[in-house]
Amino acid sequence: MRRRLLALACASASLVSACGVLPGGSGGRHTVTVWLMKDSASQEFLRRFTEDFERTHDDLRLDIRIQQWTGIGPKVQAALSGSADDGPDVIEVGNTQVAQYVEGGRLTNLTLESMRDWGMDDWLPGLAEPGEDNSAQFGIPWYAANRVVIYRKDLFEKAGIKSPPRTRDEWLADTEKLNSGGDQGIYLAGQDWYTLSGFIWDEGGDLAKQSANIWKGALDTPAALRGMDFYRRLQALGNGPTEADEEHPPQAGVFAAGKVAQIVAVPGLAQVIVQKNPALKGELGFFPVPGKTAARPGTVFTGGSDLIVPRNTDDRDAAVAVVAALTGAKWETELARTMNYVPNKATLASAVAGEEGVAAMAAGAAHGRATPSTPQWAAVEAENPIKEYMSKVLSGADPRTEARHASQRITEELAPGLG
Repeated sequence: MRRRLLALACASASLVSACGVLPGGSGGRHTVTVWLMKDSASQEFLRRFTEDFERTHDDLRLDIRIQQWTGIGPKVQAALSGSADDGPDVIEVGNTQVAQYVEGGRLTNLTLESMRDWGMDDWLPGLAEPGEDNSAQFGIPWYAANRVVIYRKDLFEKAGIKSPPRTRDEWLADTEKLNSGGDQGIYLAGQDWYTLSGFIWDEGGDLAKQSANIWKGALDTPAALRGMDFYRRLQALGNGPTEADEEHPPQAGVFAAGKVAQIVAVPGLAQVIVQKNPALKGELGFFPVPGKTAARPGTVFTGGSDLIVPRNTDDRDAAVAVVAALTGAKWETELARTMNYVPNKATLASAVAGEEGVAAMAAGAAHGRATPSTPQWAAVEAENPIKEYMSKVLSGADPRTEARHASQRITEELAPGLG
């Protein structure tokens, strides 16, 4: 999922095309090795950052090595357990991956720097919270990307809708108006569980809750059931399949066919849609997923990246200097403008205010969340009882019964023997 989200968010950028090393300076400098992921930053951005960093840190040389997402997990695990002589000093990881790397005390605790120097109270919660373990900060937020509503401006105008909805009730009412004359008010696949997660969080619920160090599924709570009920009502205002997710078929192709008024997706998907149907150029708009009230947008799942420092680095201070520079206001702003990302702090959102899609994304990211911060969550996603639960409810099954069954399965994956 995360690879898809990032690829869509970066579709128009000039991207690093292969694994390799960006050369830094030479002569009497200590080398700091940095692993960054393919497509996270353009080659031009990394060149400018390297030159600036080495100019302001004349004792350090940057060795930035671009990694592939495929197979990165075992590679990072090996680096965290290996010798510091040839390993990375700074690693970019997915925000929800920090939990699986922090086990065993293999990451550097960066709580002091986060509190004293880096303004951690202003970080986007969807990036900061997954980087925390037992009140200590190990993952430092770098950038975010999340879903918004992509809509057809012409179909909104045709339906007499003058401005995008700002509340859930308005969203339902407008979508019902749009769901006429052969057009779908919204295309929402039945198993789009990331979108459902936002509705559950908005109601005050969770996918899973931790108590006494034990994680248990929480889809059967009243709050989570309210989130599912809203999803059911919204999904019914279109013809999205109940037994498939947003990639089966790819919703960009469905939207490009010309009979859909709205989808929930990352803004970069608009470029794919226009490529498939050039007639839609200039007709696509963006707005944040509406919240329960107009006071704030809805909660959304936040994807993106954190930076970690392996505990086995041979120069903690140098690694911290790299993290400080990459996540500081100057280069956060540059990265956001270059790659159309959301910066790591809501206070920096003005950097992308001129881009409609990214501005909508930033508004939602201010209230973003991430999946439960436990390394066992990957097992839940592999089996994904949430998808099956959604399909059953959308097909008419009793929500409470199915939510209870799905919660039991989540508990079994998170804490075997407790289901």
